[in-house]
Amino acid sequence: MHFGFRIPFYFLLPVAAFAQTHLVVTAEGHRGAVPPVVTKDEVDVQVDKRPAQVTDWVPLRGDQGSLELYVVIDDGSDSDLGLQYGDLRKFLDAQPATTKIGLAYLQNGAARIVEPMTADRARVLITLRSPLAQPGISSSPYMGVSDLIKKWPVVNARREILMIASGIDPWSPPDPQNPYLEKAISDAQRAGVVVSSIYFPEAGHLGHSFWQANWGQNYLSELADGTGGELYWSQGLANPVSIASYLKDFASRLENQYLLTVDCSGKKNELEQVRVASAHSGLSLVGASKIACGK
Repeated sequence: MHFGFRIPFYFLLPVAAFAQTHLVVTAEGHRGAVPPVVTKDEVDVQVDKRPAQVTDWVPLRGDQGSLELYVVIDDGSDSDLGLQYGDLRKFLDAQPATTKIGLAYLQNGAARIVEPMTADRARVLITLRSPLAQPGISSSPYMGVSDLIKKWPVVNARREILMIASGIDPWSPPDPQNPYLEKAISDAQRAGVVVSSIYFPEAGHLGHSFWQANWGQNYLSELADGTGGELYWSQGLANPVSIASYLKDFASRLENQYLLTVDCSGKKNELEQVRVASAHSGLSLVGASKIACGK
């Protein structure tokens, strides 16, 4: 089914209402290089392993760069995380005027929103506090992600999460098929929310359990891969010396994103595998592994 008008940069509209689906795609240069500008004609997309038509490709910059960014902090994180807040404050304060920021803490399997979306940087910076550092208080961080997405009104903007957590899920024994993680990925894919994470150890015993922390890092990596985000972590389980380089890279990712619109005609209202690629050498295009195609 085709419409006689061009769908604008509003992916708040229910996906099932159109034959076209939107996906935020990040251009990555190889080995940290600045990625080249990518045009619509240079993008190839497959949906359900079949070629799909690219109907629009919008650089998310300037007037088109609207972004809602939630910073989500696991309240079970080690209290040393507060030592990193100088760099976090600089990052938040440097965001462009087209970005709104919200702040939430993970507690008891839910996202406790302490500052809803606002363009007022000062309000967010004042509200930012060190984690409570209570072992296990977040319960499943992935339940918290799903909870935040449920509470987050759909708007005319990209929606992204930057989560700081260990990724450890005490509600699910380490398992490649963590049901809370799988639901968080599915919820994010359906809502078009990109989730990136910074690994930071948990307070208490789990924070220095190699086995648990390894699974936590694996889960965070799977969450990023499934939603088109990025996981930042230093080798091993120790606290990162500084998160400044992570935040710099994350800011670069936000500056090199595009809104892809793809024709999903004939697809049911369900998640379908998607692959986005470009013939550009030295370039990778990164997006969610699945999209919700409309009827």
